[in-house]
Amino acid sequence: MQKINAFLLFTMMLSLFVGCKTIPSYNDVIPVHDSLSIVSVKLNEKRVVNVWTPSQYKTGSGTFPVLYMLDGGIHEDFPHISNTLSKLIANGDVPPYILVGIENTQRRRDLTGPTEVEDDKKIAPIVGGSKEFRDFIQSELFPEINQRYRTNDHRAIIGESLAGLFIVETLLTRPEMFDTYIAFDPSLWWNKHSLVEKAKEALAYLPKKEIKFWYAGSSAKDINTYTRQLSLILQKYRPDNLIWKYSDEKNEKHNTIFRATKTKALKWALANQI
Repeated sequence: MQKINAFLLFTMMLSLFVGCKTIPSYNDVIPVHDSLSIVSVKLNEKRVVNVWTPSQYKTGSGTFPVLYMLDGGIHEDFPHISNTLSKLIANGDVPPYILVGIENTQRRRDLTGPTEVEDDKKIAPIVGGSKEFRDFIQSELFPEINQRYRTNDHRAIIGESLAGLFIVETLLTRPEMFDTYIAFDPSLWWNKHSLVEKAKEALAYLPKKEIKFWYAGSSAKDINTYTRQLSLILQKYRPDNLIWKYSDEKNEKHNTIFRATKTKALKWALANQI
């Protein structure tokens, strides 16, 4: 019994440490949307994506930019982001966007890069699959969405915690994928905060097009230590075409920052983008 209790305690502490996604206690209205199944060659599995279109899509014939979101299942963050986006569009705060939410299968595998830290590897049976997941998004998901919907060339991405880590990694390793990056409390501690260590060098290789990057850090010390460090690097080394903002949210916790700051993040990042 003592061994079982010790295992349960370890599991609980590990869940808190990695900021895992849990079933929310919010009663978000699930909007009218499409659910698509994509058989991914890159991931060797079927993936479900949820797609919300603004009212302007149904009444017009033009093309629209796309906001891709991680943790995008209907029992994850898709409902509250689609509802927030709908209000912002209706109020004229942001232009109309299509929202594409990617449901999770093995979240910690998909959203983490390789790591040399043994404790990092304990969070899931498989980690370090971010490259393959990124390949799926770029070579399989983008074409599928472009074929099914009236999209233009502008793409944005949004996510929190490990999803925020994936977003920062994408910005620094494959920046041409998106025009706008939005990351809440990115888990930059991963692999001895190697992304932050390599940020100065990576910034020198950003494409010449304009890129917007909004990110926020909560009061969680294992996170804000590195989000603040990244801010200092961006102040000194970012190229002129990278427009960025760091929101230091000292009064927010890891599990509150997404909902507390999503509106101002979307307004700053998406307004006047297209």
